[in-house]
Amino acid sequence: MRRRDFILLFSAVALPSAATGQQGGRLRTIGYLGAGSEAAWSTWTAAFVQRLRELGWIEGRTLAIEYRWAEGRPERFAEISAEFVELKVDVIVTVGSAVAAAMRATSTIPIVFGIAVDPVGTGMVSSLARPGGNVTGLSIQTIELPGKRIELLRRLIPDLSRMAVMGNVGYAGALEEIAEVRAIAGKVGINVDVLGIKRADDISPAFGALKQGTQALYICSDALINANFALVNSLALSGRLPTVYGLREFLGPGGLMSYGANPADMFRRAGDYVDKILKGASPAELPVQQPTKFELVINLKTAKALGLEVPLQLQQLADEVIE
Repeated sequence: MRRRDFILLFSAVALPSAATGQQGGRLRTIGYLGAGSEAAWSTWTAAFVQRLRELGWIEGRTLAIEYRWAEGRPERFAEISAEFVELKVDVIVTVGSAVAAAMRATSTIPIVFGIAVDPVGTGMVSSLARPGGNVTGLSIQTIELPGKRIELLRRLIPDLSRMAVMGNVGYAGALEEIAEVRAIAGKVGINVDVLGIKRADDISPAFGALKQGTQALYICSDALINANFALVNSLALSGRLPTVYGLREFLGPGGLMSYGANPADMFRRAGDYVDKILKGASPAELPVQQPTKFELVINLKTAKALGLEVPLQLQQLADEVIE
């Protein structure tokens, strides 16, 4: 073999596997459906893109990412999903609240959710072990989480007897979480009022409907809350209501506590799913994963503004304390 031919052959073999993702000169393409705002998703997006880079998928060189932001408006999910089908993207990446719309738009393009609540119960997959269709990803649902959050509220407010739960009643995952919160709270003698919302304009009136004597607010995570958590926190702080979230990113100024998985880590792991799918794996056979670590974050600034004393023992349990 001539030296020139050997060099050319070696160069072709040595190319990173992701570089072979170009088909007929076309970069492999991800449709990234951000259910909230670009700013609210920035940490998650950065973790996802960084993981892809580590795996050899680099925007503009071996991969293209089409970003679309629904800004917490569920009616945009179908429109964006249809656009991705028209663009013939190779994979759609999103969260659980947008999966149903994406599934209606396509049964062939793989869909990866970075975060979802109860993907089996809401019909996204047949089972966690064998999803069975074109959808897979990472689930944050465990039956212990609502109980843990209520327990944290009770440790902070020992005489807790009435609380409210806010959630997007247009999202099946939030409906299931609301039902769990009511059932668990009822067992320990706590009355629960449901603040159901479907759009941003419902948030302020929901606070206006709070019953006298409400001592805390449990907030179900979804795209609508993602896009409007600053408003929720502002109204809760004005009403002197301690809040508990499932995601640390929603605390911001005014949120009190969060207990749940690390969503940036989950989106990072979603990058592994995308890598496998782009290399030929079927989402039907990629098991849905669940987090193994949960984090407690407490915002002492908010506690002080609410006039609450956070027990030292509770602070010591926290993975992060915001001072």
